Amino acid sequence: MIDWLYRYPPLYPGILLKRYKRFFVDVQLTSGEIVTAHCPNTGPMTGVSTPLSAVQLSKSDNPNRKLAYTLELIQVHDNEPTWVGVNTVLPNRVVKLALAKYLFPELGEYSQIKGEVVYGLDNKSRVDFFLTGSGEERPIYLEVKNTTFSDGRLALFPDTETTRGQKHLRELMALLPLTRAVMLYFINRSDCTEFSPGDRTDPVYGKLLRQAIALGLEVLPCRFDISPEGIRYLGLAKLKI
Repeated sequence: MIDWLYRYPPLYPGILLKRYKRFFVDVQLTSGEIVTAHCPNTGPMTGVSTPLSAVQLSKSDNPNRKLAYTLELIQVHDNEPTWVGVNTVLPNRVVKLALAKYLFPELGEYSQIKGEVVYGLDNKSRVDFFLTGSGEERPIYLEVKNTTFSDGRLALFPDTETTRGQKHLRELMALLPLTRAVMLYFINRSDCTEFSPGDRTDPVYGKLLRQAIALGLEVLPCRFDISPEGIRYLGLAKLKI
């Protein structure tokens, strides 16, 4: 029996016709109907938004919603046919489920999981998860980054310049060494076995990540298997810095 971390609702297969204005995709369903779906991904989706790719959509039962369908998965053929999760809302939900099951032994012991805790140089940022224990263990600030960009079997983050991501690294560095700071890269595809910063797309981010690691930032490049049935955890990718 497969140990799913997350199960998708019934999905509707189709073919991607085009993506536009970041938040919209036109998809031809297997029935032949062409629908406009919400694209819950603000990034460029480099390499994972090719027209005529197979996709999977979820459908809302809310009659007041403007777009009933949401883009969930896109199939790529970089290594072998692989489903890629493109809904950026899901990684944090899945990580929360994984934390509750203590699937990341690298984090050690913790007893409380809090989300969206205010932190940072100006106290205006929110870390994705704040983990604390009952003993003398240092608290953990854990940030999650959705990762879909790849070069062969090498997963890369980011896929474009990210000043927000750079800020997060600076803020996590400022926490060290009094607390533990962890960057969890949610590799939203199963065909990548290694991870590196995307130096070509954002050299500043890559430089900051290496500086942060030297100061004690912990990096968890987590591999996930994505399918129309659901999401399961595969373990860590090899970190190449």
